[in-house]
Amino acid sequence: MALLSCTLTLSHSSLRRHVHEYTTTIHLSPPPSPPPHWNLPNPPVLPFRRLVSFPPYIPRSSLISATAPLLQDAGATATVLAGAYSLVRTFDTLTQRNLIQQSLSRKLVHILSGLLFAACWPIFRELLRGPLYYVLILILCALVFWRESPTGVISLAMMCGGDGVADIIGRRFGSSKLPYNQHKSWAGSISMFICGFLISIGMLFYYSALGYFQLDWTWTIQRVALVALVATVVESLPITEVVDDNITVPLVSMVVSMLSFGY
Repeated sequence: MALLSCTLTLSHSSLRRHVHEYTTTIHLSPPPSPPPHWNLPNPPVLPFRRLVSFPPYIPRSSLISATAPLLQDAGATATVLAGAYSLVRTFDTLTQRNLIQQSLSRKLVHILSGLLFAACWPIFRELLRGPLYYVLILILCALVFWRESPTGVISLAMMCGGDGVADIIGRRFGSSKLPYNQHKSWAGSISMFICGFLISIGMLFYYSALGYFQLDWTWTIQRVALVALVATVVESLPITEVVDDNITVPLVSMVVSMLSFGY
């Protein structure tokens, strides 16, 4: 028993000595040095290259203002169509129920449909300006000249081809403005003259090939060039706010063509 007690005492003393030495070593030893890669210099900053380009920011207000006329015209068109359908449907129902006579129903629709059309004009915007004039000139040329006169063909060619191309080219390449009209450009006017002339000649050749009229081409080319020149000058004048180009260009082309061709 005494031997066991002595052994435990010695073991305990030895264990305490080892623990003390280990603790002393922990407290007295310096902290470990950081890994070698901690001392590396900062990595170089690589230049950022923009790989994807984004379109410029367009304010929401600009988008709304740009689409407002289109939305209003679309809504106005839907309203007019709904009103016209309701008008016809109402009188058709009254006729079927023998509440009014068919002849009276037809006359009332004739009267009210025209008034409805006129009453709806104020709710439209651009739809009753340039596009309306464009369609009216098309109808006028078809009714007056049809296929028997080069005047209608030239007038439409100058309005559709010449004036249309002038606007496209002028917006894209029209940095050099005309001295008497800052809203028009040299590029637009030159393109109108060239395209209006070429399209007119092409349409005249097409109608001539179909046998609707025979032309002296040397004389015709000179007259068409004159019409294109006069129409280009009129289109370049600063009168767009007063009279639309869809009216002035074809009307002037009609007058000069009738004076040149005689019909």
